[in-house]
Amino acid sequence: QVQLVESGGGLVQAGDSLRLSCAASQRTLSRNVMGWFRQAPGKEREFVAAISWTGILTDYADSVKGRFTISRDNAKNTEYLQMNSLKPEDTAVYYCASGPGLSRTVRAYDYWGQGTQVTVSS
Repeated sequence: QVQLVESGGGLVQAGDSLRLSCAASQRTLSRNVMGWFRQAPGKEREFVAAISWTGILTDYADSVKGRFTISRDNAKNTEYLQMNSLKPEDTAVYYCASGPGLSRTVRAYDYWGQGTQVTVSS
């Protein structure tokens, strides 16, 4: 069974940086699109970023564009989300996901991690 495991979350101050990682249990995921979503308390899960399996294509939500960078290392079955200039409104549980196509919608992704908490204090 495919598993995705996130790590790297934590409590930081506004303006700080964090790097999230997502390790996949199967090499086959190297052929899939990898994405990051987040969910704040009382809000719906929202798209953050996605990257094609070659790494050539990327997509970002407007709210994180220019601050966050998504990347992947297929040899390690791992994707990353470098988050710079963090803001209190970035506070959420961050989920990695894998699916067949580049998309901003939750239902387009087949596999999900358990989430990692990111808290940004002002």
